[in-house]
Amino acid sequence: MYVHVGEDVMVRTDEIIAILDKNSVQASEDIKQFLQQKEKMVQNLAKNAFKSLVITNKEIYLSPLASTTLKKRSTKGNRQFNP
Repeated sequence: MYVHVGEDVMVRTDEIIAILDKNSVQASEDIKQFLQQKEKMVQNLAKNAFKSLVITNKEIYLSPLASTTLKKRSTKGNRQFNP
């Protein structure tokens, strides 16, 4: 399954390592340092301020979509039917 993370970018759900909200990113010095170290991997998909950070093995996306929206999209196909 794929998740739309912003602009025209689709990411396979099994490639997603983490989805972090903007507040977590801004509050953590460790995450800021991580982003500086991986600067070449970062793609800013947000035309304005980003709302979430999507980390995969190959890329790191600054997404204009909320982390809760991305989480819902990434688990939508994995729900089990409970009668």
